[in-house]
Amino acid sequence: MLAGILCLYFTTGSLSMVDIMRNGIGSYVSVIPTALMFFLLLGGFAVKLPVFPFHTWLPDAHTDAPTAVSVVLAGALLKMGGYGMIRICVSFFPAIAHQYAPLLIVLAVVNIIYGAAVTLKQTDIKRLIAYSSISHMGFVLLGIFALTQVSMTAAVMQMVSHGLITGLLFATAGLVMHNTHERDIAKLGGLARQIPMVTVIFTIAGLGAMGVPGTSGFIAEFMTFLGSFQNSSYFVQLFTVIAILGILMGAGYILWLLQRVFYGQPQDKFNGVHDADKLERVYSAVFIVLIFTIGLYPSLLTNVINTGISPIMHLIGG
Repeated sequence: MLAGILCLYFTTGSLSMVDIMRNGIGSYVSVIPTALMFFLLLGGFAVKLPVFPFHTWLPDAHTDAPTAVSVVLAGALLKMGGYGMIRICVSFFPAIAHQYAPLLIVLAVVNIIYGAAVTLKQTDIKRLIAYSSISHMGFVLLGIFALTQVSMTAAVMQMVSHGLITGLLFATAGLVMHNTHERDIAKLGGLARQIPMVTVIFTIAGLGAMGVPGTSGFIAEFMTFLGSFQNSSYFVQLFTVIAILGILMGAGYILWLLQRVFYGQPQDKFNGVHDADKLERVYSAVFIVLIFTIGLYPSLLTNVINTGISPIMHLIGG
């Protein structure tokens, strides 16, 4: 990314994003191929999002991090990758973005399917949620490089929705881990009778991650598919249809996780485990209200997002 920024500076003589976007990179004389600058910058953002095969740091980071760090990482920091792709890669290099969009659409679908498949194999509760984040970030990449107004708006919506839903999942998983002193899914089970409030909160977050109607997860994913399918390329439409498999697999790993952790025969060793306290119920309620508010009234966000996306669509001819 630093190399890409330096290339931009020595080409344009400026680091003003507004000026570079307004003038267009094609108006500058450069000895450095614009495609090289695009991929240098995209590479940094691809690690951050993350995009396959640059995703391998994320599960370890989430697994080793304290719960609060996992919430911040999932809730805000990953989104810097998507923001950079929209604000810099697509805005500065619209022609290059069009040219290489099919490649990035393929990587997006790999992210979605591969991330979901690996999630199904996890035995650690935090690691499972981490791999599900990789799958969901694939929808962001798909929405960005489908390069339509609706899909790009959906990509931003997905970033907001994922931050709320996965942030709540990590926060609630932290409650399970700290209260039971166990994170191995195989050693958990039957917790619904012992920590019912945590079970309710985790279930609601899980429904959002599955994209159940009424939640922000549904509207974000529905808009992503709708916007991507509006692309006139049959190639993009085909891979959009393939990406729907990620929804089915997502339902599988969320429901299986809920069944293994919270249902079944209660275990005596977890008798007396503390349920969510008042503070934990309050912040969980805030997350839940936001998840359903966005799911039921998406125009609260889409109107704001469109204000920023419309000038970018004008640049790429959308």
